Amino acid sequence: MPGATFTVEASRNYAAYNEKLYAGHFHFGLPNPYQTVNSLKHGYTVFGKMGDDENFRGIILTRKDSEISEVTDLKGKAVSFPAPTALAATMMPQFFMQTHGIDVMNDIDIQYVGSQESSIMNVYLGNVAAGSTWPPPWKAFSKERPELAEALVVKWSTSPLPNNGLVVRNDVPEEIVNQVASILFSLHTHEQGRKWLSRMELSRFEQADNETYAPVVEFLHDFNRKVRPIEH
Repeated sequence: MPGATFTVEASRNYAAYNEKLYAGHFHFGLPNPYQTVNSLKHGYTVFGKMGDDENFRGIILTRKDSEISEVTDLKGKAVSFPAPTALAATMMPQFFMQTHGIDVMNDIDIQYVGSQESSIMNVYLGNVAAGSTWPPPWKAFSKERPELAEALVVKWSTSPLPNNGLVVRNDVPEEIVNQVASILFSLHTHEQGRKWLSRMELSRFEQADNETYAPVVEFLHDFNRKVRPIEH
């Protein structure tokens, strides 16, 4: 893109990413909806988001040979989650459990295992009775390790929320923001773009603004009240 140079920067884990985002380290970010909402208090604005909102839901996996059939069967059992601030893969499944007969903070042994893949593998290895993730990493895992995925089943699925946000630091020139938006929002219209998107299990990026995430703010309020205090 003329007039700008971009460096893609990954973070070691959710906590490291949060620290950088909330310190205003990134010019552009692709945070989850929880982080998106928080970023608005740290000098960022939403200009777009990932499409396919139906995929932004939590899924809870068990082994096919498991005796778990009802949510309440998880009482007294270990359950894996990627990280406390993972919205689709942790908070939404925990809210689902809380509203289906489980006192999340007292009835289960919560295991925060650091990544989506680790949450899935802990189920496969039998280290936990169930594990949560969300559809894109589960689809990717099923493609890359079909022989392992075959032993697992999606036991429950939550309702969806708006997908991951595209945020920009407020001091980035509007001209640059508009160019980035134009490129991202047109990826699905050409072959190379569709190839990149398919690697993310995504059909498109789309326009959005701060108000797009009002349902997330409402969910977080309910979660904080009914399940546990949210880590900031």
